[in-house]
Amino acid sequence: MSATAPGGEPALDLPPLVDQHCHGVLRGDLSAAEFEAYLTESDRPAAAGTTFFDTQTGFAVRRWCPPLLGLAPHCPPGEYLTRRRALGAAEVRRLLLGGTGIGTYLVDTGLPGDLTGAHETAEAGGATGHEIVRLETLAERVAAGVRAGEAGTAAGSGAAAEVFAAQLAGAVRDAARDAVGFKSVAAYRHGLALAPEPPTTADVLTAARDWLATGTRRLTDPVLLRHLLWLATATGRPLQLHTGFGDPDLRLHQADPALLTDFAHATAGTGTDLVLLHCYPYHRQAAYLAHAFPHVYADVGLTLTHTGPRAAAVLAGFLELAPFGKLLFSTDAYGLPELYTVGSAAFRAALEEVLTGWVRSGAWSAADATRVAALIAAGNARRVYGLSGG
Repeated sequence: MSATAPGGEPALDLPPLVDQHCHGVLRGDLSAAEFEAYLTESDRPAAAGTTFFDTQTGFAVRRWCPPLLGLAPHCPPGEYLTRRRALGAAEVRRLLLGGTGIGTYLVDTGLPGDLTGAHETAEAGGATGHEIVRLETLAERVAAGVRAGEAGTAAGSGAAAEVFAAQLAGAVRDAARDAVGFKSVAAYRHGLALAPEPPTTADVLTAARDWLATGTRRLTDPVLLRHLLWLATATGRPLQLHTGFGDPDLRLHQADPALLTDFAHATAGTGTDLVLLHCYPYHRQAAYLAHAFPHVYADVGLTLTHTGPRAAAVLAGFLELAPFGKLLFSTDAYGLPELYTVGSAAFRAALEEVLTGWVRSGAWSAADATRVAALIAAGNARRVYGLSGG
């Protein structure tokens, strides 16, 4: 430990953070309503007479972001948004990302919209960027090409299914050359209660034929979702899995990471690490899986951003059972650079509160607190993803 925390206690000395799961930032300016929509996981407007600024995330934005734009902490939303518009999207992005302390961004590039990519996001914050490939988006892109090509004239044929399967396998292998990892949103598309073993070739071809014949873009077939997981596992790249809460497209009880227990058993010994994203309110289940399986890791991203001053209690819940070398920092920021600022600030504040409290109680030494803090902030992610530097 070094320096001094606001309360007078020794402060944790963290290395540049590795944000091991995040998304791009919107390039354009936003209206007040558009800005507010990114303060929530809901895909619906706030209830009549209310505002999403009146949430833990909204309050956190007003606490941590205004000083980086030259305003007082907790300034009114209208004042903040006026200042934001005056500066312009590019300058706001530079100021906010530059103040996060993040040195490396691992960016999931699978979301639609006018979003910055991995390198553009990182460049705005004076950092390094790497890509995480979203499996379902990759499969949907391959399917679109098959449907549009010669095989598309008979999209429901066995020949089209064979073309799709071959091209999908090749696309995953190709992606693994440059991306540092893969991500699946099977929790959204079907739920995590998938059969744990790889599907047979015959089952894959049947499912592919049926899906291609429907003409629908969105991949929800459980056989193909399982196939994607095993294609990614075969590359040896880390595999991120959405668990826990998200937008209303999700069925929360189907996103409990405990449902992945059999998959964890099945993938043990493959050489591929599984990273459970978000996890809340099932963070203790995720911590258990990280405790029980050497190749399973848990991530605190998104959760801390949405829990505000209670983030320390949630982080302590993760640390109850997860080995300290198995917990990873991320922001899961999406759309707004403010969410990078809030995610990193909430993490630092929560980690500070939890670990310095344990040092004061005599449970931990100051040296151990500093060492573990650096692991969670960056060291664990650098080891899992094979990142250089430190």
